[in-house]
Amino acid sequence: METLVDLSEILRNLALTAAAAVGAYLAWKKLGPETTQAGSAVVQATLARRAHVMELFNRAAGQLGDDKMEVRLAAIYILGDVTEDFPDLAKPVFKLLEFYLERRSGEYGDEQPPQDLKAVLDVLRRKAADERAN
Repeated sequence: METLVDLSEILRNLALTAAAAVGAYLAWKKLGPETTQAGSAVVQATLARRAHVMELFNRAAGQLGDDKMEVRLAAIYILGDVTEDFPDLAKPVFKLLEFYLERRSGEYGDEQPPQDLKAVLDVLRRKAADERAN
């Protein structure tokens, strides 16, 4: 009699294990499309953010030649922020800022450099400090 009870308990445990495995498989299959959709949404959001940053980069690059100091300063600080959010864009941003600095550096003579050139130097110093830290 004990072996019959033991056998029925073993069969019950096997049936519960099989039911749990089937339930886990069905849950995994149901989550599959949702996980794929979530992954696609993340990729789309990343691409949209990158497109936005590229638009910022292009607009800021154009604004470096503006006559108004505040427009140029905003462009410089936006470009500095782009380098922090997207390190792979740092090299073109810094090349652009270095070119801007070289082009404008002779315009002020012996006077104090204008605020926009100081801002470019601050952004470039931050880059150098980040490179030393890494």
